[in-house]
Amino acid sequence: MSGRSITAGSRRIGPDEPPFVVAEVSGNHNGDLGRALAIIDAVAESGADAVKFQTYRADTITLDSDEPAFVISEDHPLWGGRRLFELYEEAHTPWEWHEALFARAREHGLIPFSSPFDDTAVELLESLDAPLYKIASLEIGDLGLLRTVARTGKPVILSNGAAGIAEVDLAVRTIRAEGNDQIALLHCTSSYPADPRESNLRAIPVLADAFGVQVGLSDHTPGVGVAVAAVALGATIIEKHVTLARSDGGVDSDFSLEPDELKILVDGARVAQQALGEPRPAVTAGEAESLRLRRSLWVVQDVRAGDPVTSENVRSLRPAGGLPPAALDDLAGARFSADVRRGTALSWDLV
Repeated sequence: MSGRSITAGSRRIGPDEPPFVVAEVSGNHNGDLGRALAIIDAVAESGADAVKFQTYRADTITLDSDEPAFVISEDHPLWGGRRLFELYEEAHTPWEWHEALFARAREHGLIPFSSPFDDTAVELLESLDAPLYKIASLEIGDLGLLRTVARTGKPVILSNGAAGIAEVDLAVRTIRAEGNDQIALLHCTSSYPADPRESNLRAIPVLADAFGVQVGLSDHTPGVGVAVAAVALGATIIEKHVTLARSDGGVDSDFSLEPDELKILVDGARVAQQALGEPRPAVTAGEAESLRLRRSLWVVQDVRAGDPVTSENVRSLRPAGGLPPAALDDLAGARFSADVRRGTALSWDLV
């Protein structure tokens, strides 16, 4: 289930590495470059590995139209009734910010990258030497965009939100056809916020086995529980939206983590990965003292040679050192072969 490891900058992503934690800024900058930079600073403090942006303009992702098809359904919990153009105009990261954002991230040792939404976005990101690319869930069927990104030779992370397995297969084959096999999949529930009951985390090992790639989670549920659980099922990448404070509002704030929560996620995900161990039960090195203190058979009264072994003079006690407790069944009718003092570990040569 391990799949082929990939490398983001100098960071290897694979089953034997700590989970690659990506903090997604998205629209949480609220139109303020200073706030975007402050989010990057907070991400660095959390110990996350990377910070991700979204590179588009409203007019490159949709039309400025009032037609019903270009309006979000009224019952959407966050953006109901809003025009797509208006929403994307509010949420987009201005292209002229990108150089400053990438530079700030690199100052902190973070890996900066982005989701491009058209070829001109890829061109911008290439000029900034983006070390990898993320294809957003709703762009997985844009084969032209996939080909453009694949041809950069950089690793490609695909989100599968709202996509069937055949669409994922086509996307993976399209990237590989360009000679790029540095692919990872992010299992994703493309609803905002997402219900944990729809996370379907058991799909993670299935995707890894089906495609032979690293698989992670793009998580839009509240809190960190789903993301940490994903690591236990083999996720090697975790992506979560982050903001400075949900109370500040913004298009993505409702399902974003605050900095202290992001740190909890980073720490929890790494502990979860360390806890995976081997697929077999075994005594560990850390259990040496517990192994020494397990029960065994001890002589609990002074006895003389020829005395029968009874429940009064031999008992199962802690620590180890004597015969295993199961040996009691074989000692029925046995007698001591020598004088034995109380507190002696029982051995076969004594009976």
